[in-house]
Amino acid sequence: MDHRAPRLRLRTEIRNTCVVKNVAAISAARSRASRSLNNRETDTVTGAVTYGRDLRTRDAVTQLLLERGAATAAELGNTLGLSPAAVRRHLEAMRGEGLVTCRERPMRGRRGRGRPARWFTLTEQARSRCATHTYDDLASAALRWIAREAGPDAVSAFAAEQVAELERRCRAALDGAGDDPLARAEALAKALSREGYAASASVIATGGQLCQHHCPVAHVAAEFPQLCEAETQVISRLVGTHVQRLATIANGDGVCTTHIPRQVPTPTTRPTP
Repeated sequence: MDHRAPRLRLRTEIRNTCVVKNVAAISAARSRASRSLNNRETDTVTGAVTYGRDLRTRDAVTQLLLERGAATAAELGNTLGLSPAAVRRHLEAMRGEGLVTCRERPMRGRRGRGRPARWFTLTEQARSRCATHTYDDLASAALRWIAREAGPDAVSAFAAEQVAELERRCRAALDGAGDDPLARAEALAKALSREGYAASASVIATGGQLCQHHCPVAHVAAEFPQLCEAETQVISRLVGTHVQRLATIANGDGVCTTHIPRQVPTPTTRPTP
C-alpha cells in the first residue's frame, strides 16, 4: 500500500495552525450573515436571486471587516469559504460604492515574489450604516416629541420634507427615461440603488414592480408609517402614475414592494358619418 500521498498532504499542512479556529470562524460568520438577512426575500427571477446572494455575501464581508478592522481578500475568503477571486469581486463592487478602501499590507522583513497583498478596510460611510440603530432611537424619540407637541400632521409634513431632497436627486437621474412608467421605474430603481435602497424593477403580468431590498429608516418607519406614505407618493410622482404599496420592510415584510399598474390604452372612437 502506497503511503506517500498522505505524507505529502501532511507535510504541506503541518504549518497550518489556523485550521481548527477557522471552522468556528466560518460557522460564526455564516450564522451572523444568516441572522441579519433571514427576512430578505428574493424574486423568482434568476437575476434577482443572484443579486440577493451577492447582498448576503457583502453583508458577511462587512461584518468581518467591522470585527477585524482590516483583512485581505484571501483572509476573508478563507473565513467565508470562498475563493480570493470571488471575494475580490465583491470588494471591488463595495469599493465602487464607497464602502471599502484598500492599501498595501505592511510587510515585515524581506518582501517575497508577486504582487503585495492589499488590506481592505471599511469607510466611515459603511461604519455609519452598521450603527443605524443608535440613530434610529434618536430619530424615533424626535418624531415622538413632534407628534406629542404638534400632532400627527406635523409628522407627515416632516416626512414629506425629508423625502423632498431624495425626490429631487432621483428626478434628475430620470432625465431621458421617457414617459413610459415601466421604463421610468427601471431608471428609478437604479437611482434608488445609488441612494442605498438596493432596488430593482421588473415587468409582471399586471404591469411593473419596484422592489427595495433595503430601507435605511425601516425601524423608525415601523412606528411612524408616515415615512412610508411620503416615500410612496414620491415613487408615484416619479414614475408618473398611480402606484400601490404591497409590502414594506417596516411592516415586517422582507422587501418593500410597489406595484405599478399596466397602462391600458384609451380606445379611440371614430366619428360616425
